[in-house]
Amino acid sequence: MKNFFLIAIIVPVSLFAQQTTEYMFYDGHNREYILYIPSSYNSSQPTPILFAFHGGTGYADGFMNYEADFRPIADTAGFILVYPQALGDPNDCFNTSWLHKDPTDHKDIFFIEALIDTLSTVYNVDSDRIYACGYSLGGMFSYELACNLNYKIAAISSVSGAAFIGAFGNCDLYHPTAVLTINGTTDNEHPYNDQSGVFFPVPDISEFWANHNNTDQTPVVTTIPDYDPTDGSTVERYSWLNGDNCVYVEELKVINGGHQWPGTFGNMDIDASNETWRFVSKFNTSGLINCSSTNTENQQLVKDGKLVKRVNLLGKEVKNSSFVIDLFDNGNSKKIFIIK
Repeated sequence: MKNFFLIAIIVPVSLFAQQTTEYMFYDGHNREYILYIPSSYNSSQPTPILFAFHGGTGYADGFMNYEADFRPIADTAGFILVYPQALGDPNDCFNTSWLHKDPTDHKDIFFIEALIDTLSTVYNVDSDRIYACGYSLGGMFSYELACNLNYKIAAISSVSGAAFIGAFGNCDLYHPTAVLTINGTTDNEHPYNDQSGVFFPVPDISEFWANHNNTDQTPVVTTIPDYDPTDGSTVERYSWLNGDNCVYVEELKVINGGHQWPGTFGNMDIDASNETWRFVSKFNTSGLINCSSTNTENQQLVKDGKLVKRVNLLGKEVKNSSFVIDLFDNGNSKKIFIIK
């Protein structure tokens, strides 16, 4: 077991919330991370943690301030927020990276494992609700955590992140694991359908996790409204449902979207930060929280009303059709295309 110690620099954020830049000496390095404790934190109640990982060559403070600011969500939802900082890679001009280039024995998975254990001794952490998300290389690292720190990680979200071919070959999976991917179809850095043999195509990533969770083989596809026609892209939501312990897999496919964090830059029809928390917060290491033994398809897809009728384009009530419109008791509706 490697020795480490903590140093904290406190930066006041508001009268109640607390943001600190902290240091943990681990494996010969003084590792930095930003810790945000919302004003709603109660030491008598187990509290979830969300880890947010910056992209390659990036920095935790820039990621938090300019790309993925989860602090307002943490204030409302009541979770502990952690932005770790990657180390410079000596084999890559010391660019900050979660996955160092060969030859290396650097494994940030163990740093995150130690950080979780340390935070759990200071705060009342809900060990069944530890989540990870990341942008670009940080998204790739989130897959690494879901795969190789699975016994601690309940669910993840990867935004504009690919996965290297072979990344899932040695997964040590303990439980059904919910995974959300948000990727653009015209991403030139992490290609959606990579043909080079370097990255998994995004549909193959979704297929891997859908198979692991024993979900339905074909996804339900819903179209997100084009709230901002000026952003040059649209979004489709793919949902692989009815997995073990009600776990499901989602992909937000940004048509004509690039290497982006939607809601901050790029596509503005969705907000990647909101979508990430909306998704991961539904799960713990046992599966969907309050999982029912009954079919949960409508419960999973619909958060804003009770389904009262499913109709076709002519308004005739149907049970199964390729294209349907779901009507809810609060007046909302959703267009759904079901792939057979």
